[in-house]
Amino acid sequence: MVVVTGMSGAGRSTAAKALEDLGWFVIDNLPPGLLFAMAEEAGRVDLAADRVAAVVDVRSLAFTTDLHTAIGELQQRGVDVQVVFLEASDDELVRRFEAVRRPHPLQGEGRLVDGIARERGILREVRANADLVIDTSSLNVHELRAKIVSFFGGESRPGLRVNVVSFGFKYGLPVDADLMVDCRFLPNPHWVPELRPMTGLDAPVRDYVLGQPGAKEFLDAYEEVLGVVAAGYVREGKSYAMLAVGCTGGKHRSVAMAEQLAARLRDRGMEVQVSHRDVGRE
Repeated sequence: MVVVTGMSGAGRSTAAKALEDLGWFVIDNLPPGLLFAMAEEAGRVDLAADRVAAVVDVRSLAFTTDLHTAIGELQQRGVDVQVVFLEASDDELVRRFEAVRRPHPLQGEGRLVDGIARERGILREVRANADLVIDTSSLNVHELRAKIVSFFGGESRPGLRVNVVSFGFKYGLPVDADLMVDCRFLPNPHWVPELRPMTGLDAPVRDYVLGQPGAKEFLDAYEEVLGVVAAGYVREGKSYAMLAVGCTGGKHRSVAMAEQLAARLRDRGMEVQVSHRDVGRE
């Protein structure tokens, strides 16, 4: 189990999202007293029980005592617990709170700096006993995420997970697509009587589409483009992407080309899912 704590505004939520993207079971804003119950429940329902993370903060009145007690109880039960403490300079924390125009959770009727000072005092012992302290003062969200991945990703660090979906333009564009390609430059199997009832999942249609001039060249070129884009997405902390592949009706050309692009991305080591939105819709 990893316990993520530290100063408000220092990046706890970013760290939690990075762990979640790595496949950890993460609960945000968990009271320290419920740490053991969460670990027990995760094991009972097999929620990635070997990799559990909890984000805790000082809004619990007995924060320090509860956290120390909970960690001790987990360790007595054989759970490997690591505490990650995120901090930042007072000046940087002030700048971040002012940027989002939110009060510090502990400032009450006082000033922002008063809340920061109070929280730092409460967390002093927790910081001293943390397994990993990360100062985020000079880090942006992508750099913090990269640090979390480097510490906890190990060999399981994922690349980009891609959802490839075929669609028909006549039924509308997928609104959540990150990338979109148009296969209407290829001849339409719809106008070949023996191919019309089939889909791009059938070998005759697939062979027809892939045998057209420009089909292979397009696949080769776009595979290279996707490799560059995927690497950039990963560097920027993006874990998921949707690639939409369209033709007129979403039945023939887009289906065949989507399957081919998905296969090529898998060969590059990406985790890929394929769906065909409009097959059977006509």
